[in-house]
Amino acid sequence: MREGTYKKIMVATDGSQLVKKAVDKAIEISRLSGAKLYAVYVVVPTTHSARDFGWEKTAMEHFRREGESATRFVEDAAKPAGVEVESVLLEGHPADKIVEFAEQNEIEMIVMGTLGKTGLDRFLLGSVAENVVRHSKTPVLVVRGEVTE
Repeated sequence: MREGTYKKIMVATDGSQLVKKAVDKAIEISRLSGAKLYAVYVVVPTTHSARDFGWEKTAMEHFRREGESATRFVEDAAKPAGVEVESVLLEGHPADKIVEFAEQNEIEMIVMGTLGKTGLDRFLLGSVAENVVRHSKTPVLVVRGEVTE
């Protein structure tokens, strides 16, 4: 890969151990092409009744802190490689927000991790990566994480 191949790459992170391989791959591609890396975390809003507002506010603050920690991990991992990182926290449905951010910011590649689940597990849990691949106009690199049990 030569410098200038990509200018803007996004890595979608959820802060889990499984996404670390995707982060490493996004940093490597960004370094090789000289691209700016966007570390994106999507906070999923909670939906509870008005009487639970205090709990909802506390939960959202917790999720935002998790997002800040997850994107900070990407920043810290990218420093030794000399890759510029911009951290972004979004709020909403993860797949929709990832696709929307990529389109609005002219992202040239989305890198994300997946568990690689199939069948009933995938049906029950859904797949953010699968939905991004299906709906994104931007190329998506899906990096399969290692499941440790």
